[in-house]
Amino acid sequence: MINKKICIVYSHHKLGDLIWQLPYMKSISDHHLCKITLVTRPKTQAKNILKDEVYIKKIHYNLFRKKIFYILDLFSLWIFFKKEKFTHIYLLDKISRPAIAARLAGVKNIIGVGIGNQSKWITNKKYLSKEDFRFNFSQQTQKFLDMQGIETKIKIPKINFSEESLKSIKIEANLKNRIFSFGVDAFDPWKIWHEEYFARLADKLFSNNLVDQIFLICSNSNSSYAEKIIKLSSNKNFINCSSMNLLQIIKCLKHSICFLGNDSGPLNLSAALGVKSFGLVSNTSSKQLEFSNVEIIKSKNYNYEIDIGKQKIGDNFIKDRELMREISVDQVFNTMKEKQNWKI
Repeated sequence: MINKKICIVYSHHKLGDLIWQLPYMKSISDHHLCKITLVTRPKTQAKNILKDEVYIKKIHYNLFRKKIFYILDLFSLWIFFKKEKFTHIYLLDKISRPAIAARLAGVKNIIGVGIGNQSKWITNKKYLSKEDFRFNFSQQTQKFLDMQGIETKIKIPKINFSEESLKSIKIEANLKNRIFSFGVDAFDPWKIWHEEYFARLADKLFSNNLVDQIFLICSNSNSSYAEKIIKLSSNKNFINCSSMNLLQIIKCLKHSICFLGNDSGPLNLSAALGVKSFGLVSNTSSKQLEFSNVEIIKSKNYNYEIDIGKQKIGDNFIKDRELMREISVDQVFNTMKEKQNWKI
């Protein structure tokens, strides 16, 4: 029997999108009874967040650039595939570059979702149609694996992070306090709850003696969101985490009582780490969050039509940040109070 060597390619750059694919990567690993190699973008920082996953043997970074760099990335993938001698390469998104590189490297099983030019290079006969791309990424991959006869037993993303790994992360903060974490930014600005709402919610948490400290999680480029929340709040027991790296953010999350945030990467990361997580959703689809442990807090006028795209998921999202005002501070506080069973 030939030993299998499995590679999975996922080229999306957003951390949250990668996290949604983790159950399906594990399903492929379980199906073939061997560990997998993951090829993804360095921007996901997968080597940091997935370092303790037992079903992943190796993580390889590829930039997946466009124009003139397309050829360079194609060549890089070809070299990598040829060196590693994979028996199977799974492509969990629609780009054709890895499929072409796999063909040139002589890989026998190139199994892809098959949309567009990719269908010319893959070896599987059953693949997704353009109609399937109206649904979210989790639904797409579930259907794709089902077509290949691969069962997905657990659809909820989970990230394992050992105590030893946590202890090795240095952070200047008192982690013995009662800590909440707020995810206050997003890759898309129109997904962001307004700063004054975060500030007012923080004041309610402090005044009801539910928290000692709140971590404000955002990227360094979006530090202004955290700064404004601190300025607007009547309390000053905040830590602006914008200068922290991803591993330090993970340590903050793992020491938090709960997390509240916008529909963005930190929300998906928090839920996958097993932290009680609340997600604020108004103008994006909440459907994908159903495959998680996130407690979804929707706007009062949430439009369920956006759960399915017109041609692809997300093409009918209303990119207006003002819609986030339809999620009130009282609605969020009362939802958290009920779910956390606070006695006030």
